[in-house]
Amino acid sequence: MEVEIIKANPVIPGDACVDRSSRKRVAAYCRVSTDDEDQIKSYNSMVRYYTDLIKSNKEWDMAGVYADKAITGTKVDKRENFQRLIDDCLDGKIDMVIAKSIPRFARNTLDTLKYVRMLKERNIDVYFEVEKIHSLKDGEFLLTILSSVAQQEVENTSAYVRKGLKMKMERGEMVGFQGCLGYDYDPVTKTLSINEEGAEDVKYIFDRYIAGAGGCMIARELNEMGKRTIKGNKWTVSSVMGIVKNEKYKGDLLMGKTYTVDAISKRRLQNMGQEDKYYIKNHHPAIVSEDIFDKAQEIRNKRNGNRCKPSVESGSRIKYSRQYAFSSLIECGYCGKIVSRRSWHSNTNHTKTIWQCSNSTKNGKQNCPESKGVPEEVLEKAFLESYRMLCDNNNDVIDEFIKRVDKALSEDSVESKLVKAKNTDTNLRSKRSILLEKYLDGSVAQDIYETKDLELVRKLAANDAAIESLKNSVNIEKVHRIRLKEFRKVLEENRYLEKFDRSVFESLIEKVILGGYDEDGNSDPYKVTFIYRTGYKDDLYGCKTRYSNTSTNKKCSNSSDEVKAVCSNCSDDTCGDGCSFVPTKG
Repeated sequence: MEVEIIKANPVIPGDACVDRSSRKRVAAYCRVSTDDEDQIKSYNSMVRYYTDLIKSNKEWDMAGVYADKAITGTKVDKRENFQRLIDDCLDGKIDMVIAKSIPRFARNTLDTLKYVRMLKERNIDVYFEVEKIHSLKDGEFLLTILSSVAQQEVENTSAYVRKGLKMKMERGEMVGFQGCLGYDYDPVTKTLSINEEGAEDVKYIFDRYIAGAGGCMIARELNEMGKRTIKGNKWTVSSVMGIVKNEKYKGDLLMGKTYTVDAISKRRLQNMGQEDKYYIKNHHPAIVSEDIFDKAQEIRNKRNGNRCKPSVESGSRIKYSRQYAFSSLIECGYCGKIVSRRSWHSNTNHTKTIWQCSNSTKNGKQNCPESKGVPEEVLEKAFLESYRMLCDNNNDVIDEFIKRVDKALSEDSVESKLVKAKNTDTNLRSKRSILLEKYLDGSVAQDIYETKDLELVRKLAANDAAIESLKNSVNIEKVHRIRLKEFRKVLEENRYLEKFDRSVFESLIEKVILGGYDEDGNSDPYKVTFIYRTGYKDDLYGCKTRYSNTSTNKKCSNSSDEVKAVCSNCSDDTCGDGCSFVPTKG
């Protein structure tokens, strides 16, 4: 038997190599990771070296030198020239790439293999000078081992750096300072000194915040005065609150607020206890006194009291819970925005709680000029009158409410939701255990395992927070259910409420509209419209005048005739206008 050997032809029809000249188009890639003087010299030397190397070879054509300066090798998406090199390779402009070593090409094993394989599929060779590896000729095993060593070197270096930073923080040295309004930083002595111009803005923010102004209002005022943040940007709520929360302004220093998850992704998260923190009192001159700073924190915590604690994984709030009876239920009758709760004269003995259109308070009066701040007691007394009239004139509505109460008492309680949340916790932990087993037996790749495991950890953290919230709500629900039963009894006996009851209000009211127009088209910022859960609507006009004095209770007696005398628009027709109940859709 005679066997004829057909010699291999490196140029295959249809391959990317078709119509290429005999001379290889060669490009070089070089990178330095810092911008200090020695590294820049090395960078310039490498560019000259590869330019001369390629031009001196008669079999090569110069395809360019692609160089990234002061860029880390762990994240290729941050290296613009590296990405440009890959794009040119995929466009058929390059036959071979030269890199000094594997760590200069990429310090992430997955990235190294990904791009080498990508180029290899197009018959493009990558040559690593130090290791003397040609990707087209040499096996992938050695490349994998050496790239893993490069990645381990990065992780070791990162660990050494973190340890060194911790030692500095333990000694009280300031690390990671990124600039701070009101302070100048001396890089030689590593000390902070007060910048008077910026300090005035800081004092203004604290003074206004303690006086009762919110972050939106303060930001608007600063922007109107032409003030800018330390980065030259316009002020926002977050930038204002960043000043209010910063302990540096009382002369203290907290280090370790964030931490790096891993050396490869360089992802940083808020430190919720995963790493040590370092707090130094009286570290530098204070701009505001400790009393002022503590007062600001007290106000901030009080305002944030209606929100759950941040998630450990994301640092974001998980759930919003209504703190006040009218929270999220009042809508502006002029612009349709949410009406929010505010305090007037919060620093005096004449504190007054009012509800006002958030569009007006946050974005400026010009955005909703007809809205006014309505005292909370006016809204409560308006509801009491509306409720009394309901009991007087609408027995069919009362029957419907009683049915709703019975339904509410028979529906799933918080306890059942707590059981479901605990079952979810068990399922998530089981999924995480199964995922780990699959990773250990090799059926799931490391990158897929890390992504899915992180997702499960986040879900567990959110579910744990929900469980804690539900536990706190169990006792509240028990009290609420008792009050609902009492409310049912009140409705059946057709008695009047002597004072505002949140449980009764929330069980009856779907929405409240504050402000609007009367029958003649005149604006009435103190008009209050209650939309009941049954679909009935009750309009009350001029509520501030009627309910902001002690004589209101006398006017709103149990007699329906007396109610009519007070409410000039009131009608016996339950489908009429004024204070009557008008059915609405939904």
